[in-house]
Amino acid sequence: MLGGPIRKCRKLWPLLILPLALLLIVFTTKTYLDQNVSPQKIGFRSRTHQQEEYVDRNGIKVVVGHYIGPSVKKLPNASRDMINANDFAPVRGAGKDGRPVVIQPKDLLKMQQLFQINRFNLLASDRIPLNRSLPDVRRKKCRYLYEDYDTYPSSSVIIVFHNEAWSTLFRTVWSVINRSPRELLKEIILVDDASEREFLKTPLDEYVKSLPVTTKVIRNSKRVGLVKARLQGAARSFGEVLVFLDAHCECTRGWLESLLARIKQDRKTVVCPVIDIINDDSFAYVKSFELHWGALNWNLQFRWYTLGGRELKKRKMDTTEPFFTPTMAGGLFAVDREYFQEIGSYDEEMRIWGGENLELSFRIWQCGGKIEIVPCSHVGHLFRKSSPYTFPGGITKTLYSNLARVALVWMDEWAEFYFKFNENARNVRADQNVSSRLELRKRLKCKNFEWYLDNVWTQHFFPKKDRFFGRIKNLEEDLCLIKPLGKLNSNQPTGIAKLNECLKHDMIIEMFVMTKEGFVVTDDSICLDAPEKETDGVKTVRIMACNWANRQKWKYNEKTKEFIHVSNNLCLDVAPSKKYEDGLVITKCMNTDTQKWILEAVPWT
Repeated sequence: MLGGPIRKCRKLWPLLILPLALLLIVFTTKTYLDQNVSPQKIGFRSRTHQQEEYVDRNGIKVVVGHYIGPSVKKLPNASRDMINANDFAPVRGAGKDGRPVVIQPKDLLKMQQLFQINRFNLLASDRIPLNRSLPDVRRKKCRYLYEDYDTYPSSSVIIVFHNEAWSTLFRTVWSVINRSPRELLKEIILVDDASEREFLKTPLDEYVKSLPVTTKVIRNSKRVGLVKARLQGAARSFGEVLVFLDAHCECTRGWLESLLARIKQDRKTVVCPVIDIINDDSFAYVKSFELHWGALNWNLQFRWYTLGGRELKKRKMDTTEPFFTPTMAGGLFAVDREYFQEIGSYDEEMRIWGGENLELSFRIWQCGGKIEIVPCSHVGHLFRKSSPYTFPGGITKTLYSNLARVALVWMDEWAEFYFKFNENARNVRADQNVSSRLELRKRLKCKNFEWYLDNVWTQHFFPKKDRFFGRIKNLEEDLCLIKPLGKLNSNQPTGIAKLNECLKHDMIIEMFVMTKEGFVVTDDSICLDAPEKETDGVKTVRIMACNWANRQKWKYNEKTKEFIHVSNNLCLDVAPSKKYEDGLVITKCMNTDTQKWILEAVPWT
């Protein structure tokens, strides 16, 4: 009796099993993609329990947890053959006009393997033609300027590479060739910093012979680092202007003329393009926000901060006019060749990479030159989330030795401030012989670092003798204001202003500066900010990127010990709940103990 229905069910089983199998495949694939599609996101993720959290002496939050991502042993490692292979195979239209490249699911495993080699999506890069088209991202007015470029000085473009991918290196070269007036491009100089990959040896030498612009190749048999490699290129150059580029850039239309025009006007001006972004995963070309200039934080790390003061006013008057920048990123800039030598080129004792941009920036400004960003020049740069390069001798010693040299030569008493809060640099300080650079500073009759802070970077947040530096402590709670930790990889963490237990040691996380103008600032240009209007009946105070507006101005009454918000005359106070997560607010001034604050000065020299 049951045989018929059962037989019918058996016939239906394949129809039932097939969708179930497809669902299982989709679920498994989604799980795999969630864990593996973005190789740069693989890392340590902390659980909500069984973890340790602490703040190190530099004010950096450290979370020690359990690795719950894919097993390292299961990650598909790139083989030696993969590393040495040049798999450049352009696909027609891939990345056209700076658009992103999409990798199909069937190629995800290979993409992940190749990603490890250069820490960017090499599979996507190898599918983009070397001469791909890019949008003209300049403002319209820029397109009608610099038409007299035949009167500008000639240039030598110097590109240092170490184990670079073929596609990114020669896309850089071809973007220079295709988007530079031939009259201005005297030569391209490629400096090989001891690359190990076979395709960067004889195949490269043969390929450059076919380029329509004179291209020299300088070889190093052992790593010499960025500084020495660039100096080698400069020594072999014949152009009137040296243009330094990284090996993974793409130049856009008009990039070179606008740089050379400014140097023609003033040979002591070092110029930088606006640095746009080439996405490390999709290779999409993304225009950058132009209202930024380069500066540095208390750990001497280069940062982009919001443009302000006179330079912002100049920018608003004419968006095509070059504007000052306190420091430059260092990867992309142009300088008069003779002037570069006059001011001492690079510090040759700096090793491999790191800090050379700050050293050169301080020297240019303090010794009579200028650094400007030219808005009509746009160059895309491939930004990676981690570095694929090795550092002979170790990255810690290399980087902090370089930064120690910067501080010892150019920062005067602010060098002591840097060493006070940076143990790694303090440990290598005694190893630095900077006598020749100090002699150079004396010979060039350079100004001091205080002049630099007062005249070049007027919105700096470094301590000075005429401003408060130290802890801000609430009288009733006996707790200290702290810089928000934010995301671990964020340059400018923001969040609700909160109090925490005052630390026993002097640490950056609870150090604040109060300027004469009334801005309460901490490291990385983060300001105490209060709203001028209520949100849900509460005026919550935040710590966020400084915009130098009135809502970030405060007055401190030494007699009543009140912090008064300038724009609405309210007082800094603890939230009524007194819960840590509710942070600080501004309320009507009542002279209560929660509204009383102690400014505890901390010696910084």
